[in-house]
Amino acid sequence: MENPPEWGDGGRGRRVVVIGGGVAGSLIAKSLQFDADLTLIDPKDYFEIPWASLRATVEPSFAERSLIHHKDYLANGRLIVSEVTNITNKEVLTADGHQVTYDYLVVATGHYDPLPVTRTDRLEEYQTENEKIKAADSILIVGGGPTGVELAAEIAVDFPQKKVTLVHDGSRLLEFIGPKASDKTLEWLKNKNVELKLMQSVDLSNNTNNSDGNRTYFTSSGETIRVDCHFLCTGKPPGSEWLRETYLKDRIDNFGRLKVDENLRIKGHRNIFAVGDITDIKELKQGYSAQKHALVAAKNLKLLMSGGKEGKLAIYEPRSSPKIIVSLGRQDAVAQFSFTTIIGLVPGMIKSKDLYVGKTRKKMGLQPK
Repeated sequence: MENPPEWGDGGRGRRVVVIGGGVAGSLIAKSLQFDADLTLIDPKDYFEIPWASLRATVEPSFAERSLIHHKDYLANGRLIVSEVTNITNKEVLTADGHQVTYDYLVVATGHYDPLPVTRTDRLEEYQTENEKIKAADSILIVGGGPTGVELAAEIAVDFPQKKVTLVHDGSRLLEFIGPKASDKTLEWLKNKNVELKLMQSVDLSNNTNNSDGNRTYFTSSGETIRVDCHFLCTGKPPGSEWLRETYLKDRIDNFGRLKVDENLRIKGHRNIFAVGDITDIKELKQGYSAQKHALVAAKNLKLLMSGGKEGKLAIYEPRSSPKIIVSLGRQDAVAQFSFTTIIGLVPGMIKSKDLYVGKTRKKMGLQPK
């Protein structure tokens, strides 16, 4: 284990740098801002509530609440809007030339998902995507995980006159949950006139322009799909590629995730934490888990900065059977609990109306509405 270079004789440094302003990074920055000399580094000037993004695609005004300026919750911290280019044992270097010294470092870069730098540009992007949907008669969605399923459901509910086709290369939808939930979701989508093509893939680069302005795509089984527009909803890789030339390059596993211990410290480093989807913790990568990571790591950082004993560090324990809810439009959802699987209005009441946006804003110290 390495000690921070600035600890010296008995003193604990208070300079904390958080890299990444997503679900986990924004919450840990908010939680530590009055206990540390805190710097948040993020390539964009806002935090986006990711599980609200598909609703914002069909209703752009929804994003007014789900896109939050970092400065709205970070009253007592420093914000640097830039990519990080390198990490050493004492500094973080950014693309715009900052060299930020740290006593403690938190890596929270989640999945690689390049987004517009400014909140204004992101709002405009949602408006553009919404106009694309409104102008289309037929829409192709590639990917049958939670993103593809939720987008198909949002469009089917808000624009029932649109022809939606969902192509998925797996044998069932939502493969990360049980088959009962997958089957119920499949029937729900079929009842909303979504056409489903399983065990097939689409090469989006292989398409032909038609005289009426739409495009023809070809599936791996030789079927043709004529649509006006498409959305790619497949998984995103961990946001760790940039780490491979840094001080932490030997702490990345074969899946691109950072190896952490039970206290959420990167293995071999006493003063560097990792939280959120970037970690190698064996659990479903959910927003709830990322928030829990942030709170556990914040508690541990406060303990260390106050000179507390390492034996008292909080331990992160993944849930053995996590609650999973996939929204299906504005009222319905499919939910898998440890004891049962249900679909319809009841799980929809838990998630689908507000998509936890008010609850998340409150957790960030903001007005829910």
